[in-house]
Amino acid sequence: QVQLLESGGGSVQAGGSLELSCAVSGYMYPSSCVGWFRQTPGKEREGVAVIYNRYGTKVVAPSVKGRFTVSQDKAKNTAFLHLNNLKPEDTALYYCAARMSAIGCAASDDTISPSSFDTWGPGTQVTVTS
Repeated sequence: QVQLLESGGGSVQAGGSLELSCAVSGYMYPSSCVGWFRQTPGKEREGVAVIYNRYGTKVVAPSVKGRFTVSQDKAKNTAFLHLNNLKPEDTALYYCAARMSAIGCAASDDTISPSSFDTWGPGTQVTVTS
């Protein structure tokens, strides 16, 4: 059974950067993907990025494109979310999640739906101060 664990969250000033890690244990199908999401209290969970396991294809949501990037180290079974030029509105609990089928990881307009993902990590908090 796949398990995911996020790390790397913390407090940073606006304009700063963070790198979040998602350590994956268990077997990930070649057709799988890892998604990154964030959520603040009272708001719906928002998909921010996806990386496909097979070829490392990346999708970044329009809301964070140009500031966030995603990568993976397949040898370490770890996915990364790189957060740059952070803003106070980026403050949230950040999650990674796995989907075993590449179909449905992201829509054609680059929206990423939390309901498409099967297995979730517990999250890591990112706080951006002004």
